[in-house]
Amino acid sequence: MNITVLGSGTSQGVPVIGCSCTICSSSDERDKRFRSSVLIEIDGKNIVIDTGPDFRSQMLANHVKQVDAVLFTHEHKDHTAGLDDIRPFNFMQNEVIPVFASDRVAEALQREYAYIFAEKKYPGAPEIDLHIIENEAFNPFKSLKVIPIRVMHGQIPVFGFRIKDFTYITDAKTIDQIEIDKVKGTEILIINALRLESHHSHFSLDDALAFIDEIAPKKAYLTHISHVFGKHEEIEKMLPPGVFAAYDGLQINIPSK
Repeated sequence: MNITVLGSGTSQGVPVIGCSCTICSSSDERDKRFRSSVLIEIDGKNIVIDTGPDFRSQMLANHVKQVDAVLFTHEHKDHTAGLDDIRPFNFMQNEVIPVFASDRVAEALQREYAYIFAEKKYPGAPEIDLHIIENEAFNPFKSLKVIPIRVMHGQIPVFGFRIKDFTYITDAKTIDQIEIDKVKGTEILIINALRLESHHSHFSLDDALAFIDEIAPKKAYLTHISHVFGKHEEIEKMLPPGVFAAYDGLQINIPSK
């Protein structure tokens, strides 16, 4: 299994429009962060978690030529606004793309992308097959099991996802113990860490490190990083062994067992 971090930034991305702070002005490419998303390559299939507003640029930057399924964490625009750009994959693959989302997210997609779900579709509209998922394991493909991890983003439920020894969680602030137990045994964890200071709906660095300590993965990577957190090289100096700041384009390989 190979994981590509397509985006490691928060809802505004980094640099932030109009900001001239040292992070937004940084020349380090690792400080240029698209909205959070990952690509999972497994068993010849490509799965994307979230299609934010940078989805088109992320596909081009990483030379992605195949998408076999999309999983959505939640309905916020920084995670769904790029869904229309699934169209080239419809055309190239001559396939309808399966999309997996909770009923809450599905309702938002149907409202905000009404033309995708219209009875009489406009020619060229995206072709997706929407599957409603609940907080139980599902199979996007016959040979692959995905385990949802329900977390709370303030008052909004969000799904993280575990696939074999990899877990991806974004936009978490609180996680019930029963959900934490699903994550235990993960070898590679990607978890959100917005900034140093506490936040009402996101993990801070201390929150993320406490969660990582409880899970004890072989390696953990921080994502959904804001411009107030610091430069990539500064963040890395704050982290304990085995914990790293993710960056756009990072690739993580998990050997098959």
